[in-house]
Amino acid sequence: MNSADPAKGTSRRGVLASAAAALCFSLLPKRSPAAATPPAIGTWGFDIAGMDPRVRPGDDFFRHGGGSWLANTPIPPDRAAWGPFFALRAKAEADVRVILDDLTRRPQKPGATEQKIADFYTAYLDTAAIEGAGLSPIQENLAAFAQAGSHEEVARLMARVDLGAGGPFSIDIWADDKDPDRYTVNVSQAGLGMPDRDYYLKAEASFIDGRNKYRTYIEGMLSLAGHPQPGAAAAGILSLETAIAALHWPAEKRGDRTLTYNPRTRAALMTLAPDFPWADVFATLDIPEDHDLFGAKEPDAIQRLATLFRATPLQTWRSYLAFHHLNAVADLLPLAFDDLAFDFNGRTLSGQPRKRERWKRATGAVNAALGEAVGALYVRRHFSADAKAQVVALVEMLRAAYRMRIAQAAWMAPATRQAALRKLDKLRVKIGYPDTWRDYTTLEVRPGDPVGNRARARLWEWRRKAGRLGKPTDKDEWGMTPQTVNAYYNAFFNEIVFPAAILQPPYFDPAADPAVNYGGIGGVIGHEMGHAFDDQGAKSDENGVLHAWWTDEDVARFRARVDALAAQYSRYEPLPGLRINGAMTLAENIGDNSGLSMALDAYRMSRGTGRRP
Repeated sequence: MNSADPAKGTSRRGVLASAAAALCFSLLPKRSPAAATPPAIGTWGFDIAGMDPRVRPGDDFFRHGGGSWLANTPIPPDRAAWGPFFALRAKAEADVRVILDDLTRRPQKPGATEQKIADFYTAYLDTAAIEGAGLSPIQENLAAFAQAGSHEEVARLMARVDLGAGGPFSIDIWADDKDPDRYTVNVSQAGLGMPDRDYYLKAEASFIDGRNKYRTYIEGMLSLAGHPQPGAAAAGILSLETAIAALHWPAEKRGDRTLTYNPRTRAALMTLAPDFPWADVFATLDIPEDHDLFGAKEPDAIQRLATLFRATPLQTWRSYLAFHHLNAVADLLPLAFDDLAFDFNGRTLSGQPRKRERWKRATGAVNAALGEAVGALYVRRHFSADAKAQVVALVEMLRAAYRMRIAQAAWMAPATRQAALRKLDKLRVKIGYPDTWRDYTTLEVRPGDPVGNRARARLWEWRRKAGRLGKPTDKDEWGMTPQTVNAYYNAFFNEIVFPAAILQPPYFDPAADPAVNYGGIGGVIGHEMGHAFDDQGAKSDENGVLHAWWTDEDVARFRARVDALAAQYSRYEPLPGLRINGAMTLAENIGDNSGLSMALDAYRMSRGTGRRP
């Protein structure tokens, strides 16, 4: 949307820009000089020392802007990557640790949420008790897998979210793409222990080596658990998962929201894939019998996976369930399991040299189970009303910049332009934390029971989701906790969401120069806004409804632009012989490019006609 519109006069654009800038600038919170605090980084919020002026920006802007930082900053041994984003995540992790340690040091009211948090955290940290318990906390589960006597029983075990054993299908509950006021039950392809189908199917030496190490890992886990034939079982599991991978849609196809919107009634889903015992699974998942709205994300893959499910021998599925359950709870089992799981999942898959300290993984486990309860405590300590007000002002300035770009897009027909402006105007913004916190009263947490605590938390969360079926969607719900360093655009509700933890230096600092904040969090805000108009987000209108609201000619012109961007990224080769899949990363690339340019526009608008330092 960079094109200027020749039909719009220059003076008209100037009036719009000045009016928008005046409106948004008036929203910025005013602070007296005496109340000002110094920025967290440097004298104005930016690390000049991290630049490398020896590199010309036109030759390599990345190294020009951060070359010295890059040369002098090692990746921590317990991380696979590092940068400001990861550093801020480490800070949020440490901040949460302080909160959790404080809770464990002070007596809490029995049954209170704070006590549940403390008990969950303490149980996870007690490695001596975990070592002493051995496999006893999951022995009953392993026995259930070993004794599964039918495919129906196997499917019921797969559907037990407390076990985390998985299966060929993932089932979740979310808003319906074409009617976001109601919930649907979505069925999608699953069943792999490695990240993607390519890990099983590609012929390059690195992938072959990865498959060999995966088979060794499976065998090692089953051997530790006392499986009678771990080697044969491992070979069978890898063969099964390879067959599953061959039936999967590739990532770029799965990313197409038009292709993955395939509503079905319950009867139609059973007709599509009759070889899978859907009735047993839905009963296990507490999906009401009268619920009749389902989605088959990859219909032909689901059909073939169901056939594969029925054709696979029970013994293979028994071993599959046992291994995936062990993999899911390895961090809660004796050290031998934990170390073996890290060696493959961390070192082999991610290139992470060292296992993360126990307390770091404990904070993640607590966040996963009681995230909003921890988030409420986090916000009290680390997020101010003043910071929220300033971010609101930044968002509105970015909105004004997008409004200008849309108004000036020469390739857009008037009808499409007006629809795009309506979508921009109705874009909902969530900043910091939810207005209503989740209530964990009914979640049971037991002291000294880390395996059971995780299982009950998973089951509690699923039942919370299933309990929403038949009710209007909750548009106030958050998909991330406040202590999460991230942000997102939700096409169902046409909203952008920024948790409190990302609203900190270096992304946002209330004391920094405005240029720093526009270049930091402004780029993030613009990125998320950009998803509303990327190749997939743009398929939903201002109310989140998936439908064609563009003219056919505009779709073709837009497609030509984004195809060119995908082709550009597909030429990039970050490692020798490894090229980016520009089609798969397209939405993020659109968000990055549009977001940063919009942030620059917004900064210029915020300065008005005054001199820019």
